[in-house]
Amino acid sequence: MRSEIQTSSAYKEYIAGLAGGLATVAVGHPFDTVKVKLQKHNTETHGIKYKNALQCSTRILTNEGVKGLYRGATSSFLGMAVEGSISFGLYSQLKQSLQGELNSSKPQLQAIIPAAASVGSIISFILCPSELVKCRMQVQGTDSLISRNDRYSSTLDCVSKTFKNEGLKGIFRGGSATFLRESVGNSVFFSCYEYSRYYMRLQLDSSLSGHRDQQLKVLTDVGVGIVSGGLAGVAFWLIVLPVDVAKTVIQTAPSTKSSTNPFQILGSIYRKTGFRGCYAGLGPTLARAFPANAAAIVSWELTAKLLGIRPDRD
Repeated sequence: MRSEIQTSSAYKEYIAGLAGGLATVAVGHPFDTVKVKLQKHNTETHGIKYKNALQCSTRILTNEGVKGLYRGATSSFLGMAVEGSISFGLYSQLKQSLQGELNSSKPQLQAIIPAAASVGSIISFILCPSELVKCRMQVQGTDSLISRNDRYSSTLDCVSKTFKNEGLKGIFRGGSATFLRESVGNSVFFSCYEYSRYYMRLQLDSSLSGHRDQQLKVLTDVGVGIVSGGLAGVAFWLIVLPVDVAKTVIQTAPSTKSSTNPFQILGSIYRKTGFRGCYAGLGPTLARAFPANAAAIVSWELTAKLLGIRPDRD
C-alpha cells in the first residue's frame, strides 16, 4: 500500500522540485553573475581585476544596469528548472526507498549520501551545458576584454556558436568538474539539510507541544526551511567552491586546447594567485548561498505540502 502511494505521488515530488529550482535562480542569479566574473578575471595573470565583490557589482550596475546582473539567466532558469525537479524529486524517491529499508525516522547517512551522490551525478550532465552557456554570457559584459566579433548576442547565439566552433564536445566542456562538484556537493548539501532540519524540528516540537495554531505551524515550517536550507547551501559551497572555480576557468577558456582537468587547473591557479585564487568569488557565493538555498528549500517544501505529499515531515 505504501509503495502504491509513493508511486502515485512521485510526479508531485518533481513538481515541488521544479518550484525549488526556479526560486534558486530568481533569488541567486545576480550573486552568481558577480561570482563568475570574479572567478574568471581574478584568476588570470593579466587583464581586469576586481578588488572585491562590491566593486564588481557596482561596475556591472554602472555599465549595464540591473539586467547585467541577470545576464545568462535564461539558460540558468532552464537548467535550474530541470535540475531542481530532478534533484529534489529523485532525491526524495531514492532516499525514501533506502530509508524505508533502514526503518528509522532519524536521518541516515547510509540513505542520504548514496541518494544525493547519485542525483548529483545525473544532474551534472544537465547542468554542464546550461552552465557553460550561462558562464560565457556572464563574463562577456561591457567591461570584458572579449572583442565585439566574439560576443554572443543571446543565449541561442551562444549555443549556436559553441556547436559550430567546438561541436557537441564543446557543449559539455567542464563536464568532469561539474560531475565532481555535484556528486560531492549534493552529498554535503542534503546531509546538512536533513540533520539540521531534524534537530531543529525536534527542539521546536517539544517547545510547541500542545499548540494547535496552524499559522504558527506554517511560520515554524518556513523558519526551519530557511535556516536548514541556508546552512546546507553554505556548507555546499565551502566544500566545492575550488572545483567550481576550475569549472568556470575551463568553460570560459578562449582556446579549445586548454586543459579540462580540474585538478590541473586548480594547481595552475594556486601557483599564480595562491590559495585565495582557489576561492575566488567566495564573498558573493556565500552571500548567495544562504538566501538562494533557503528560498529553494522553502519553495520545495511548501509546494510539496500544497500538493498533499510529505506527511512524514509534519
